[in-house]
Amino acid sequence: MDADVIVVGAGLAGLAAAHELTSKGKRVAVLDQENAANLGGQAFWSFGGLFLVDSPEQRRLGVKDSFELAWNDWQGSARFDRLDDEDSWASRWARAYVEFAAGEKRSWLTGHSITFLPTVGWAERGDLRADGHGNSVPRFHVAWGTGTGVVEPFVASAQRAAADGLLTFHHRHRVDELLVTDGQAHGVRGAVLAPDYSARGVASNRDTVGEFEMNAQAVVVTTGGIGANHDIVRRYWPARMGTPPTSMVTGVPAHVDGRMLDISAEAGVRLVNRDRMWHYTEGVQNWDPIWPGHGIRILPGPSSLWFDALGRRLPDPCLPGYDTLGTLRHLRTTEDIARFDHSWFILTQKIIEKEFALSGSEQNPDITSKNRAAFLRARLLGKGAPAPVEAFKQRGADFVVADTLDELVARMNDLTDEPLLRTEVIRAQIEARDLQMDNPYSKDSQVQGIRNSRRYIGDRIGRTAAPHRILDPSAGPLIGVKLHILTRKTLGGIQTDLQSRALGLDGLPISGLYAAGEVAGFGGGGVHGYNALEGTFLGGCLFSGRAAGRHAADQA
Repeated sequence: MDADVIVVGAGLAGLAAAHELTSKGKRVAVLDQENAANLGGQAFWSFGGLFLVDSPEQRRLGVKDSFELAWNDWQGSARFDRLDDEDSWASRWARAYVEFAAGEKRSWLTGHSITFLPTVGWAERGDLRADGHGNSVPRFHVAWGTGTGVVEPFVASAQRAAADGLLTFHHRHRVDELLVTDGQAHGVRGAVLAPDYSARGVASNRDTVGEFEMNAQAVVVTTGGIGANHDIVRRYWPARMGTPPTSMVTGVPAHVDGRMLDISAEAGVRLVNRDRMWHYTEGVQNWDPIWPGHGIRILPGPSSLWFDALGRRLPDPCLPGYDTLGTLRHLRTTEDIARFDHSWFILTQKIIEKEFALSGSEQNPDITSKNRAAFLRARLLGKGAPAPVEAFKQRGADFVVADTLDELVARMNDLTDEPLLRTEVIRAQIEARDLQMDNPYSKDSQVQGIRNSRRYIGDRIGRTAAPHRILDPSAGPLIGVKLHILTRKTLGGIQTDLQSRALGLDGLPISGLYAAGEVAGFGGGGVHGYNALEGTFLGGCLFSGRAAGRHAADQA
């Protein structure tokens, strides 16, 4: 045996599994097709949001949360409808995860020196039904250090284990085959890739310079999802979501290629829920890209007006920050706009200063560096938009700025192949909305949402602009943002039991084979069901990776 356990993938789930294994004295080999600069994988680039229930941060802000409320939200969002088959383990994982989020999770994270901003975000507010999709209360806890800070303690643990001789890194080792004999997983086989010294996130070469085979008592697969492989995204794009976009921007590095899903299937592993995926509708082209087609997601507050490609305001619940997949479904299934791959935000300078955040550790240098003074200056006390947002406004290909609506619409039309927008149509809709601003109540659902958001102190201080008319010159200039579909997550994958053991086609565990993180649908082959509640991807990697490491250690 070359190790007690082989971990395939050096992302967050793999590092969490390796931490559990080496903590119990097991010898671990970590294999990854990328170089050492990419330790932590996709999670490194994330905003660092974590789903917690009834936390001290929530209670200090007056948020009343509970396991019962969170579990009701999760069930309404997941809508598990394959309970006798593909959701049989996913639903059990879901309850276990919500129990974790309402119980041990925060203390376990703080035990790894992961701490949180004092404000709690209200992400994915849902479809406007109490029993439907969405978070009833703010639960999006951003870690100091963003995704970089979440990854950091597990990278440090792996490096200490390597120094102690318990862990070996095998970078530039691409696994092409899982070795399973007589129902027992015992190793991997693959190609050694040529050295590549590219910076983190930059696409690396795929030149092979050799082959390898490694053996162990157990193998843990933690290789991530499909977000950078648009061919796989389109192959499994569900009919319920209409037609896949012709063009998309990419929200993850190129190495998030989904290869290990089919490789696992070839070894007899059961894959489930491959038609469930999570992509964003608020993507913009990165003016300073790191990987091919690099897109950034806007994390919007509730005030921007959202229009389709023909200039019509989107219907409920397609509001900024409410229902990600509901909005995607509307854009891809509405007959006269499905051929277009974009939509639009129209907003004011006053809104962008208060409400625009950008997903990504590199887009939030104040939080990523854990600079509390810079955070206060940029987010709460400073004038103008945060510097990364302002950079996109000035340099981003999808941003236009104008003093008048006529000028704004003309510049928006310059960003499309044909002039689809008519100023008089957009003006009528904005003026109707603006008339709703004179009273503290309204029949407009988005205006109701703005006022609801302002009742929560966390949003009033840092995430929701004071209600105002879009066409009020004192709130200007006006800003238009062309929005693209941004690829991100697969919600299905390798079916696992609650010990993270990979299941075979017969539904029974394959001895010695485990899976965790996105490749396993964050647990059970699809812990989120049809919808995610945000802040649950990093946590799902940690929870399933921890389970895989603990139970693989017992076997080994």
